[in-house]
Amino acid sequence: MLSLEEISDRLEIQQLLVDYSTAIDTRRFDDLDHVFTEDAYIDYTAMGGIDGVFPDVKKWLAEVLPNFPAYSHLIGNFDVTIDGDTAKSRVICFNPMKLSDDGQILFCGLWYDDEFLRTDSGWRMTRRVETKCFDRIV
Repeated sequence: MLSLEEISDRLEIQQLLVDYSTAIDTRRFDDLDHVFTEDAYIDYTAMGGIDGVFPDVKKWLAEVLPNFPAYSHLIGNFDVTIDGDTAKSRVICFNPMKLSDDGQILFCGLWYDDEFLRTDSGWRMTRRVETKCFDRIV
């Protein structure tokens, strides 16, 4: 049986994962400051992006994503493991991205493999690595 603390931790981590997707999809990249630690490592290379520390990747996101007319994240299958003040998760993501105004869409399927740390400000992501499932342009 889960304790109230573990239920709360799981819900906070799940909300953090949703907050990431919302920040990206609404193009509010500064909102990511409440998702990641300043020294977080992010690896988007499996899907053709970059890897590096959070400030560099955040800057890259703000430069690259406006080139796509529209995109969205649908996340699910939240698999969260908590160990004291650290946690790990694996979440599946379906991410369609409109490539141009002629209707061409890139369908991306991937896993987010994440690590978290409990901070004075709540849970924050310290590591995010994408693992590719599929992609297809239609």
